[in-house]
Amino acid sequence: MKTVSIVALLIQASYFAAAVLLILGIKRMSSPVTARSGIQWAGIGVLVAVVVTFFHGGMQNLTIMLVAILLSTALAWYSGRKVAMTAMPQMVALYNGMGGGSAAAIGAGALLAFASVAAAPQFGPLPPPVERSRVVLAVLGALIGSVSFTGSLIAFAKLQGWMDKAFRFGGQQAVNGACFLGAVALGAYVVYGLTVPHHLDAVWIVAFFGAALLFGVLMTLPIGGADMPVVISLYNAFTGLAVGFEGYVQQNVALIIAGTVVGAAGTLLTRLMAKAMNRSIGNVLFSNFGAGGGAAAEIKGALKPIEPDDAASLLYLAEKIIIVPGYGMAVAQAQHKIWELTQNLLKRDKEVKFAIHPVAGRMPGHMNVLLAEAGVPYDLIADMDDVNPEFPNCDVAIVIGANDVVNPVAKTDKSSPIYGMPILDVASAKQVIVIKRGKGTGFAGIENALFYQDNCRMLYADGQDAANKLIAGLKAMDGGGGH
Repeated sequence: MKTVSIVALLIQASYFAAAVLLILGIKRMSSPVTARSGIQWAGIGVLVAVVVTFFHGGMQNLTIMLVAILLSTALAWYSGRKVAMTAMPQMVALYNGMGGGSAAAIGAGALLAFASVAAAPQFGPLPPPVERSRVVLAVLGALIGSVSFTGSLIAFAKLQGWMDKAFRFGGQQAVNGACFLGAVALGAYVVYGLTVPHHLDAVWIVAFFGAALLFGVLMTLPIGGADMPVVISLYNAFTGLAVGFEGYVQQNVALIIAGTVVGAAGTLLTRLMAKAMNRSIGNVLFSNFGAGGGAAAEIKGALKPIEPDDAASLLYLAEKIIIVPGYGMAVAQAQHKIWELTQNLLKRDKEVKFAIHPVAGRMPGHMNVLLAEAGVPYDLIADMDDVNPEFPNCDVAIVIGANDVVNPVAKTDKSSPIYGMPILDVASAKQVIVIKRGKGTGFAGIENALFYQDNCRMLYADGQDAANKLIAGLKAMDGGGGH
């Protein structure tokens, strides 16, 4: 008995240490300077929690669990090393969905276990209120985890290009509402069946999961345009909450703390993303994401191309330059070349900054990750609110692969799907050079009024190729050296 108590004490102490590592790791992820070590700390915390779990008494199916862990670890290691930066958003969505699915699976196992106990007379009724609270949280965790699972899979399919960006039909909100109410009603009946008459046919549990999984699909189908970062952070919060609830059901301290921390962080991130999109949380949860109004206003003017040498001349004469990266930079994998261009400008005593929109790219912090990978110093990177007042005094703004986050119609056209979204005020710069491979629209599928302004020139080229030509043009003007 004494040995068992010592083992139990060591297990709880290890869970506490894992929780501390996880919390500190997430805290360090809040800064680009410490983000890498934060990921490592959190990873070690999760590893400790997983290893310690095997020391619990009564563990079954150890061989199956070990095989699953080894296979999944190998797959994650391989995919993590091979995935392109352009595919990182869909990988985040996929992995987040796996977390939600795992929480839902834990809930399913717990509910089926409760049902088997309730159906066995020799065990007697479930003792309220402790077991009732566990049943309620098992249902809540299963509901939220199921929505996160299928919702994240749909988000993955959209980001991967396997599905339309937005799929809408008549009466969609009514259908979604009916499905959600059905899932809640079935969940309530499961709680009732397991705690009041102490008997429940497993078919009701299956029906509950079916409705919850379907709602995750229906909830995500109408998402489109520039709202994907909000959705990813929202489902991240869902996954964390689901894990926390199921941790209570399993009486596992590590799951409770990890789920609570991840859920809280995801919720705060969702609030930040919603604010960046000028949407309330209620609007994000219950409206058609990215749904616009009527026909967009006609954009007057014409696109005006510029040759690389002429663009290099503008940069050579400029004193203050602001670079605005977007998803197109990730597609071209041009972050390293853009940093090389920046270094050439800095050598010529130019003032250079990078302007980052909170929802640029396909996931929160996407551009920050790319620039950090290229080695861009953090003091050269400015957030939208800080840099916007500087655009009127900017001689040249370089837009590489960004589209919707610099589109002035967000301020002027009420019929636009992105109307009301805060944007980078690139349009107010003295000169704008847009590096773009073609004349296509952004993720929201609308024309960009910035491209038609008198102060804007279009440099049609791949991001890497454009950066190389701009560097060559700068060097040609001063014989290859700086000032």
